[in-house]
Amino acid sequence: MTSIPEREAKVHMNMFRRPPMTLVKGQGARVEDSEGKTYVDCVAGIAVDALGHGHPGLAEVIAEQARSLIHVSNLYYTEPQINLAEMLVNASGLDKIFFVNSGAEANEGAIKLARKWGIQNRDGAYTILSTENSFHGRTMTTVAATGTPAYREPFGPPTPGFDFVAYNDFEALEEKVDAQTAAILLEPIQGEGGVNVPDDSYLQKVRELCDRENILLILDEVQTGCGRTGKMFAFEHYGIKPDIMTLAKGLGGGVPIGAVLANEKAAVFQPGDHGSTFGGNVLACAASAFVVDQILNQGVLETANARSEYMDKKIAELEDRSDLVIGQRGKGLLRAIILRDDIAADVVGKGISQGLLSNPVRPNAIRLMPPLTVTEEELDDAFGIIETVLQEFE
Repeated sequence: MTSIPEREAKVHMNMFRRPPMTLVKGQGARVEDSEGKTYVDCVAGIAVDALGHGHPGLAEVIAEQARSLIHVSNLYYTEPQINLAEMLVNASGLDKIFFVNSGAEANEGAIKLARKWGIQNRDGAYTILSTENSFHGRTMTTVAATGTPAYREPFGPPTPGFDFVAYNDFEALEEKVDAQTAAILLEPIQGEGGVNVPDDSYLQKVRELCDRENILLILDEVQTGCGRTGKMFAFEHYGIKPDIMTLAKGLGGGVPIGAVLANEKAAVFQPGDHGSTFGGNVLACAASAFVVDQILNQGVLETANARSEYMDKKIAELEDRSDLVIGQRGKGLLRAIILRDDIAADVVGKGISQGLLSNPVRPNAIRLMPPLTVTEEELDDAFGIIETVLQEFE
């Protein structure tokens, strides 16, 4: 019988470096492949599966909604969309929202919104300042806003209007602001860049700069939002609020959905300015409303914070026992274990063979982003595998 990897090689564009196993089902923070082997999943769909795999409540909400309506387009009102909109506006303290299908689309919408605002309110300003090592998506415009040249350069001239400074360097950012600047676009914690956490005062200074210069602050919370860092939104750690915020990943618990939120100042879209065929469809919104309610009201955020403390303990123990582990970065359940040597990909590969899914986010950094509902037992198993694998390299 032809294997799934062999079938894939014949028909699918080769864009992913996949290990040779096929996942077929999961429960909690564990998944199982077609051969019956189980793994602790500390990737969680790249910080997507907030409630873990096989959550019965989420599955029932999806099934129930599918039995009535799946999609009718944004030409008409639907109650699940407005329910979710009210939940997210109330939780964030922002004023307006629109829905899309992914993080890249959310960032596209935020960029488009900020450019219209700048043209209207700053004498045609449209430039957006981003940071080195940032990641904002893979569409032509969001990749132009991404501060990693390797993602931009293969595709010819990028969309104009973006400039970059070092992350966490406030003075460099302040120096770049000029009359053409409409907005600053930041991740509160850089995810794909290596789980880079800024100084405590960095985002506060950026907020003050935006207020002083009358420019917008856009926070890309695609990866850090929805409880991932121990708060519903990562900006809450820093005592600020953005003008525009983007969400996706964990927002739907695995169902594709993204969102752009803005305050009244920045919410300048009018009918016809923007839109989405599938964005905010009733199925995705019903699923997302269940996920958001679980995080905010049913104890999931408290569980995530308890597991974050437990992960602190496990990483500290690992650092004590292995000369290869030299530290960690991150908040909540978004962490990177920092290694002395550039062996992250090898450690992750051997970890898969032992039953652990993790991510080599940088040559010397292993990213862990398990479901917010991960158990201590699942974390014990994950860190036991990491320690066993590291011993092979010592």
